[in-house]
Amino acid sequence: MLRRRLTDAERKLWLRLRDRRLGGYKFLRQVPIGRYVADFACRDVKLIFEVDGSRHARGDRDAHRDAALACDGYKVLRFWNPEVLLNIEYVCETIVAALEGRLQPSDRFRSACPPHESHGRPA
Repeated sequence: MLRRRLTDAERKLWLRLRDRRLGGYKFLRQVPIGRYVADFACRDVKLIFEVDGSRHARGDRDAHRDAALACDGYKVLRFWNPEVLLNIEYVCETIVAALEGRLQPSDRFRSACPPHESHGRPA
């Protein structure tokens, strides 16, 4: 679902991402991708960035969503709100490492497509 208002953490990250400020990459916010909406995305490298609050703590729904997006060729990188608010430099360094391929999928984000998924839809 598209949201007009950004959380404080999303706003802080967006100020670093917008206008090609981070590594010269183009980022979009509130990006519709299939049946989902990503907080932020760099379509050039098919990388999605999510900024999560406490309602994402269990992660079951997020894991399914990330797997479906992976089937469409996207990698999903997730950060907690406090992580963005308190350590934006680390977050930005992590994003750049992912964009440049220096971050392995198992290190920080999900990229594996489960065998029962195909292009974001159940088989």
